[in-house]
Amino acid sequence: MKIAVVTDSTAYLTEQQVKDHHLYVVPIPVILDGQVYDEGVDITSEEFYQKLKTAETFPSTSQPPLGEMLKLYEDLGNEGYDAVISIHLASTISGFVTTLKNAASTIDNVQVVPYDSGITVMLMGYLAMEAARMARDPEVTVEQITARLDDLRSTIDECFIVNDLQNLVRGGRLSNASAFIGSMLKIKPLLTFDDETNKITAFEKVRSLKKAYARAEQIFEETQERVDSPLRALIIHANDEAAALSWRDKLREKHPDLPIDISYFGPVIGAHLGEKAIALAWIKDFTKE
Repeated sequence: MKIAVVTDSTAYLTEQQVKDHHLYVVPIPVILDGQVYDEGVDITSEEFYQKLKTAETFPSTSQPPLGEMLKLYEDLGNEGYDAVISIHLASTISGFVTTLKNAASTIDNVQVVPYDSGITVMLMGYLAMEAARMARDPEVTVEQITARLDDLRSTIDECFIVNDLQNLVRGGRLSNASAFIGSMLKIKPLLTFDDETNKITAFEKVRSLKKAYARAEQIFEETQERVDSPLRALIIHANDEAAALSWRDKLREKHPDLPIDISYFGPVIGAHLGEKAIALAWIKDFTKE
């Protein structure tokens, strides 16, 4: 069986990763001061954060044109693919994957399987790369790949630290905003994707950035003690690579054998989290199985 893997630009994969895994990446549009940019095509992460400093309006995002997605699937069918696994950002922060599920049945020359990653950023990128790795084996089925993705998805967790909740609140993407707005002075809220709802939730208030880092590390270490499989860590930053590298070095001192990757919040996710947001995330280490 010949299977193609599609994902979107919020996976924040490098060009080399996309090439090595033969992935198809669809750009998500971001709107800033009325101008629409395709993430990773018309605007880089650095350009976005620079423009954000002088923007007159809050940035927003939208879905890629459905017609372009359907054409991509049809083209892949015409290239000889039997199936397409299309892995996208969580349905709780975007309706994109739901739109694709509703439209998938209109494609008749290839099986289209939209997959809700339940997350976004490089965590979703890991899922896309693992799906592509498996798809290289012509004996592997769609069902085997999605089962593997389900397993990995269930091991994902994260702690986001943001400076300002306003973008998340204005975009309607913080499920319990009322509990935190009005008490933000000198407070660093810790956010996560809730395990039950997959919605972004602020779950704890911490009174300094240093304490926020320490609390995120504590939650990660508690997870390490609880799970049977080795984990892979990921530090994600919003235009603050120096902070991410510093945190990685600190974690490596405590956990010298822990794989730790660095990634970033690009324009689409940065539009909601704001500049200088940072996260510690983890997933079962899929490279050790």
